[in-house]
Amino acid sequence: MKIAQKSIKFLTIVAIALFSMSGYAVDSDKNQHSQKDGGQVNTKKEVEEYILHHIKDSHDFSLFSYTNDAGERKHLGFPLPVILWSSEGLVTFMSSEFHHNDDGHVIVEKDGLKFAKIHSKIYELDSDAATVALDDTDHPTNAHKVLDFSITKSAFGLILIGLLMLLWFSKLARQYKTRKVPTGFGRILEPLVLYVRDEIARPNIGEKHYRRFTGYLLTVFFFIWILNLAGLTPLGFNVTGQLAVTACLAIFTLVIYTLSGTKGYWMHMIWMPGVPVLIRPVLAIIELAGALVIKPFSLLVRLFANISAGHIVVMSLIAIMFTLQESLGVVGATGLSLLLSFFITLIEVLVAFLQAYIFTMLSALFIGMAVDDHEHH
Repeated sequence: MKIAQKSIKFLTIVAIALFSMSGYAVDSDKNQHSQKDGGQVNTKKEVEEYILHHIKDSHDFSLFSYTNDAGERKHLGFPLPVILWSSEGLVTFMSSEFHHNDDGHVIVEKDGLKFAKIHSKIYELDSDAATVALDDTDHPTNAHKVLDFSITKSAFGLILIGLLMLLWFSKLARQYKTRKVPTGFGRILEPLVLYVRDEIARPNIGEKHYRRFTGYLLTVFFFIWILNLAGLTPLGFNVTGQLAVTACLAIFTLVIYTLSGTKGYWMHMIWMPGVPVLIRPVLAIIELAGALVIKPFSLLVRLFANISAGHIVVMSLIAIMFTLQESLGVVGATGLSLLLSFFITLIEVLVAFLQAYIFTMLSALFIGMAVDDHEHH
């Protein structure tokens, strides 16, 4: 099927770009949390800090945490590659090499250089620095930033979901070469593919041009939807809640409808017919700002804000079992927390699809406006 084959090509480009940009995301730095009470989070302030850290990215992948008999907090997971461009060039090591020193900052020595994680970011310490020195604003005075290209948890999620989509749609494309009706998991994908083509691409772009862009629309729809669903699992993914990821997706849409714009599209934007000449320059500025700034900004902010807000709400409701134990008791607080978080999670499943649909539909609408013939009768 040509649509599935085009989707594979777009997927490769999107995955590479998103992988590159997500490397600049910050780390959740779970080890910075207080270790008192075995590292448990049970006060309002600790809950707020934990939630804010949870929605950020991480240099390692943690599945779950527990407190051992000695009262130490242990994290079950696996490290991820740390890739830095330092003053001496490229430096790589695994995130498991970070350790705690006496002042609580995470430091690692590699190839004669010292690196520290300060406020969830990696810095290179001065050569003569033994510890991290902070000023009144809690910023390091004996360290400087490095370019961070690490494979973070979000980047790992992008690669994982990208490979799964590549496998699924490659198999679906091969099935369409040999049969008219797909089998297996392809039967689930086919109605979704047809829905995006017939209900999003065709009515918004038009019969003449919709085939050119259906592959891209299929890619972003499934990519966003699956990543949104992955964020609701215990894996703790929050890929579409990262500004770097949503911004990259929005830039792809911007580039596509900007380069695909017809002469009539640009003439209507720069020198709009049918209005007084003196007003045309003002309208041109407004139209250009809308096309180049407002439209992509609305795409990236809508997806980022809704997904991040969903994670914050769910975790806040789960935290009720800790923050309201004194007033409602353990059983009451736990029951209320489970009930509310269950219903909100069901809503988030709907939101996961809805945000993928909205992003894809608006992208199709913007592309359709750019490739329209703009004829006057």
